[in-house]
Amino acid sequence: MAHQSRVLLLLILTAPLAAQVVQIPDENFDACTSIMVSRGASTDGSVMITYSADAAFMPKLLHHQGGNHKVGELVDLVAWENDRVRGQYRQVAETYSVVGLINDRQVALGETTTGGRRELRNPDGMLDYDGLMWLTLQRAATAREAIATIDALCKEYGYGSGGETIAIADKNEAWVLEIIGRGKGQMGALWVAARVPEGCISVSANMARIGEFPRNDPDNWLFAKDVVEFAVAKGFYDPAAGKPFSWRDAYHPNPKATSKRACATRVWSVLRRASPSSNLSPDFHRGVVGAKHYPLFIKVDAKLSVRDVMSLMRDHYEGTPYDMTKGVSAGPFNSPLRCRGLRFEVDGTQYAWERPIATQQAGFVMLAQCRAWLPDPVGGVYWFTPDDPYTSCFIPLYCGMSRLPESYTTGTYGEFSFDSAWWVSNVVSNLTYDKWSRVVPDVLAAQIENEERFVAMMPAIDAAAAAMLESNPEHARRFLTDWSVAAADRLFEDWRKLAGTIIAKHVDGYVRDGGRSRGIGYSEDWLRKVVAEQGQMLQLPKAPGTGEGDH
Repeated sequence: MAHQSRVLLLLILTAPLAAQVVQIPDENFDACTSIMVSRGASTDGSVMITYSADAAFMPKLLHHQGGNHKVGELVDLVAWENDRVRGQYRQVAETYSVVGLINDRQVALGETTTGGRRELRNPDGMLDYDGLMWLTLQRAATAREAIATIDALCKEYGYGSGGETIAIADKNEAWVLEIIGRGKGQMGALWVAARVPEGCISVSANMARIGEFPRNDPDNWLFAKDVVEFAVAKGFYDPAAGKPFSWRDAYHPNPKATSKRACATRVWSVLRRASPSSNLSPDFHRGVVGAKHYPLFIKVDAKLSVRDVMSLMRDHYEGTPYDMTKGVSAGPFNSPLRCRGLRFEVDGTQYAWERPIATQQAGFVMLAQCRAWLPDPVGGVYWFTPDDPYTSCFIPLYCGMSRLPESYTTGTYGEFSFDSAWWVSNVVSNLTYDKWSRVVPDVLAAQIENEERFVAMMPAIDAAAAAMLESNPEHARRFLTDWSVAAADRLFEDWRKLAGTIIAKHVDGYVRDGGRSRGIGYSEDWLRKVVAEQGQMLQLPKAPGTGEGDH
């Protein structure tokens, strides 16, 4: 009995110690990143937007075949992530064809969730952000039409998501639209939209980006008519306080330190890479009191190519103090992988891993490229990759295509399949994470080879398809479809082979080179960390009379 009492007392005394390390559930860290590039900020005059859809789901490429329809016919609205029917909408007379998130008029959409005031959610709204985007792409021929369509759809069917930033592009303009609901049972939405100035880019990463804005510049700023009056009526803004109205302060007030760390760091990293001369301070994303928000737009130091923009989406803060491939948290092979949740508590102090732009939880990443000098079916290109963009490869899909590559529409999240591009991309990524510094050079070599080949080939494809459109539009669309599908099919096979090559080359802690296996051990930096923690246990005894270890 005395022994049992001592054991019980020991458990009581040690229990608080065991509870001093706590994993804290994520908030909106599993959300998305978008970049908007104006025509004047790109090397070739393209308008580009990106979208990393970061969530635990298996995406499939979507396709809508446009055409003429019976007006008012009821059509099911199906969710992207779970194929659930959310409701029915009334069809319009004509819709445009859509590949992924770009239509055949070169209008493209992306998004990031910003949250905002919870009391403005309308659970009765039929349109979550994904359904809203999907219908808008079927109906809008320009970016400005997309903004008007979003407003009209929300009024007709109700907006059911929280705050969102929607990236919008057409062949001439890039726009940033921020939107939030009006509350339970209230139709319509509150929103403000800004055109990205020529020569500039913008970026969104799960925090509202628009602050004060002019209300007399319709060429560059559009907004819901009562966006200010609604805030006054709700007590979100007091004109008597003497401060200009700010969308962010009214509808997305007081961001937490955790949100600044996980979200604003991504914004800062894109802006600092595109405009090093701006010398943006890290203070805001590190939570320094009084630090200013980052600018909504920034002028690029050098114009960006399509592969430059891809690179911006492949960011782990390399070369900064927050470099995720450095330090003990990167492990022995310098991996940027940080398992969820990102926040944890040790001895009463809270910490958070960095949350990068390129992340393992990405369902897919896209880059929509819109080119005004080409006919619409040729000018719009949907660069798409499943999974983490750093360890996968973009394929180019022309917006004028009429059929999707099968491997990119196959599979389910709950069951592995080597016939699914999403699963194959995940295999390569997960083979890379644990042995990053060893394996990632092989992955990047395959990625660069394929993407540079696509970029090099496309001028010839563009010219052939544009010429063909003049004489036979149907043949041109078939040509674009066949080339896009063939490029995707070849990449899929290359990536399946890459998975096998990685397994055969990097096996059992060895690297096989020319048929021989060799051990390459660990870096000096990591060995010093091991010695600092476990050196006394691992140290070999010195050989007698030599002063040296036993070799």
